[in-house]
Amino acid sequence: MAGPFTVESLSPHRVLAVDENDELIDPLHAPDGPGDGETDFVQMILENLKTAGVQQAHKEDKISFLSITPWPGHYVCAEGRYTGGAEESGVEKRAAIFIGPEFGTVSRPDLVAAAREAGDAGFDALITCAFNYDAQSTEFDKLGRIPVLKARMNADLHMADDLKNTGKGNLFVIFGEPDIDLLEAEDGKIRVKINGVDVFHPNTGEVRSDGAEGIACWFIDTDYNEESFFVRHAYFLGANDPYKSLKTTLKAEINQEAWETLHSDTSRPFEKPESGRIAVKVINHLGDEVMKVFRVD
Repeated sequence: MAGPFTVESLSPHRVLAVDENDELIDPLHAPDGPGDGETDFVQMILENLKTAGVQQAHKEDKISFLSITPWPGHYVCAEGRYTGGAEESGVEKRAAIFIGPEFGTVSRPDLVAAAREAGDAGFDALITCAFNYDAQSTEFDKLGRIPVLKARMNADLHMADDLKNTGKGNLFVIFGEPDIDLLEAEDGKIRVKINGVDVFHPNTGEVRSDGAEGIACWFIDTDYNEESFFVRHAYFLGANDPYKSLKTTLKAEINQEAWETLHSDTSRPFEKPESGRIAVKVINHLGDEVMKVFRVD
């Protein structure tokens, strides 16, 4: 499996640079020079990242880059500059950019190493871009003072040759860690309550919990085996009266009382897991998902 992009994965003469318009270029992309798949992929991701920025649940929290330039790190391959605070009086901040493999999954150790490198280089934040993250990386959102923002890349980026770089698509989306409480219930059972999803606010640099209105649906594996996620509980929060939409789609009447048990931010009681773990998967209105694992004694 291919690992994350690092500077060492390039030969000594393959260095990304910028032209007079601050556009990312590769010296070997000249017509008479050979190409390299990994370098081409990284350059394509950075070009799209500069144009599209990083989207979050709310449009006002989008991270738009003033510039993206190569960075000679081991894990950090580029520096992105963005404005923090009000646009007129905002302070320019620096984000370290880490890019995962074209085919593969980013692991927690990769994120820890990249965050440590970003902290040592004095960056204000680490933005990671990957198609997939392993389950253990879900809870890793900060290392010291460095917030770690995990952006999931749209699968459309696999078709870069056919993708128009307009900046209008949600190509890079940060879906924060779900804010969840475990509640005691009768007969030794437990319930899960979802309060919302943590959102990074670039204007202040803070991570705050957003409300549950940004969540389309959420699922619980009440006995997670650390291998496969089984949907044992399903809940649909939605927006704009999802009950009415579901009734229209099914062309049938739905038991209102039964629906109320599904249209909830608090689960029904369930037995404590034999495995000692439960997993909660949350999906937003853009179709992005994040999973969090809890140990239950």
